[in-house]
Amino acid sequence: MFEKIKKLLFGSPRNPLSQDTRQHISLIALFAWIGLGADAVSSSAYGPEQTYLALGHYTSFALYIAIMVLATVFIIALAYNQVIELFPSGGGGYKVASRLIGPYSGLISGVALLLGYVLTISISFASGIDALFSVLPDSLQHYKLITEVTLIFAMMYINLRGMKESIKLLMPVFLGFVATHVAVIIYGIVLQRHNLTMVTHQTITDTHHLIGSAGWIAMVAILLQSYSLGGGTYTGLEAVSNNVNNLAEPRVRTGKWAMFYIALSLGLIAGGIIFLYFLWNVGPVAGKTLNAVVFEKTLSTLPYGHYFLILIMALETCVLFVGANTGFLGGPAVLANMAIDGWVPRRFRTLSSRLVVQNGVVLFGVAAVMIVLMTQGSVSELVILYSTSVFITFTFSLTGLCIYWAKNRTNWKWMVRLPLSIVGFLICASILITIVLSKFMEGGWLILFINGSFIALGIAISYHYKSIKKQIKKLDQLFTFPIATTQEFAPPIDNDLPTAVFFIGDSIGEGMHTLLWAQRMFSDYFKNFIFISSGVVDVNSYESEKALDQLKRKVDKRLQYFVNYSKQHGIAAISLCSFGTDPVQKLIEVSEEIKAKFKLPIFFSARLVLKNDSWFTRQLHNETPMTLQRNLHLRGMQMIILPVMLGK
Repeated sequence: MFEKIKKLLFGSPRNPLSQDTRQHISLIALFAWIGLGADAVSSSAYGPEQTYLALGHYTSFALYIAIMVLATVFIIALAYNQVIELFPSGGGGYKVASRLIGPYSGLISGVALLLGYVLTISISFASGIDALFSVLPDSLQHYKLITEVTLIFAMMYINLRGMKESIKLLMPVFLGFVATHVAVIIYGIVLQRHNLTMVTHQTITDTHHLIGSAGWIAMVAILLQSYSLGGGTYTGLEAVSNNVNNLAEPRVRTGKWAMFYIALSLGLIAGGIIFLYFLWNVGPVAGKTLNAVVFEKTLSTLPYGHYFLILIMALETCVLFVGANTGFLGGPAVLANMAIDGWVPRRFRTLSSRLVVQNGVVLFGVAAVMIVLMTQGSVSELVILYSTSVFITFTFSLTGLCIYWAKNRTNWKWMVRLPLSIVGFLICASILITIVLSKFMEGGWLILFINGSFIALGIAISYHYKSIKKQIKKLDQLFTFPIATTQEFAPPIDNDLPTAVFFIGDSIGEGMHTLLWAQRMFSDYFKNFIFISSGVVDVNSYESEKALDQLKRKVDKRLQYFVNYSKQHGIAAISLCSFGTDPVQKLIEVSEEIKAKFKLPIFFSARLVLKNDSWFTRQLHNETPMTLQRNLHLRGMQMIILPVMLGK
């Protein structure tokens, strides 16, 4: 019954070993632009507003800011094209910092990136609801928060069904947003074409006046503050590099085309909206976003302008929700990479039957809801937290690229890419410093505290995993015995004779410890040995066909060791293996096949027992043996768990 409900809610399981499955879920450039670029493009709904408001009385400088925004978008995009080339397996800023600077730099960048993706979800829904309620009656304002929370959980559910499905569902909304916003920007500029010379002259005049009265430093300070506080505009540009492994082949080319589409659409829309604010001389209006204000002014010249306004704001709301979806796509992918490296619990690298990093999706959904409730959905508060997190990652990524090209001056490419990386680093570092210093008491301190806390937690988790790994390595060395090249005669398997079935994990030492204890407990009772294992298809092994082949060879080699050892000692032995995303389910299926063929088989498994066990350490390990034992007992099969003590 449970499986039927699960299938109904989340869809039929997918075969992770099928090439057709891989091709089905891979994203072409168009889908990548929509699914991974929506976060970046949707930032035009709140980033330009924060930038323009930061100008204060110097709104004429919006012309400079618009040009700076367009240039910055392409500079960051070109820098991240390098990341796509260097790391075609995905991971983005986290892998750049880890591989090119050092593991602890990777941890800092990764934590900031994770928080950035959580905030992507939070701010996108908060801003989207603000846009929607801008055209709704004031009496409905108190429903904003509950609407945000409900929609976050709905988006989480959609992503649990699968990545490509969520993108297809949201594609018309995204394309509608881009088309309508480009159209209204062009229309707004055309209507004010007679004022273009005047506003340009005003910008030049105000520039001369400010420089003459306060100097160049004041001019630069105003521009830098406005430019930096609008840093949310550039968030999301890293999404493609984080998810290159989900792109269609050839991955690098697909990623670069997707990045170009994202940069072009974001640059034109964000820069165009800032310029539109200035052209139409808009200002804050209670209960409305600046986008709603400027679009209302622009469209009021049309016969049915109000209905067009409702349509545009509805699409803006929806595309912000599409942008939030990037958090559910990119965040779990980064989390999985960090789990592979041992910074977070390993369960975050596992895949669901739909080949979704479901634990990551759920975590990001719950975390986003908590942040929305903490900030009451305030976009101004969220954008500070968001920009700080994202630009920490940007800064580390660009630092890594600078180091890489400084060391690898083997061909002409470094002469272009090193200066580009340096410029990108200076831009990102200046934005980060400005945000932290200017908004330290308004949320800057909080994001630094949260980052520091999770970095400390990551170090503690890594220390534990490394300690366990060392102990298991010693165990493997202790219980690994030489196998003769010529094996002694071993009788064939007899289904009617007593059979011992051993679940073999990643450690030969654990398996051999279990085997020797079973022989000691049941001296000469068992005449057949069956060794079974389940190759877990997780994010790491699903990266490519090569990774899957390596997984298969690794599992087969490990099982063959136990078969050869048994035959060497005159015991009939065979091995069975299966591969899938759920090791427990696969092992149960194999166990039921064994039960049907053999009389009263008894199953054995090892379980790690830590001397210094605690609630914290228990969260870092799965309980596969215990879960397996319970399921086998329910099916009338006997299973014995033998402890393997670790720790000093």
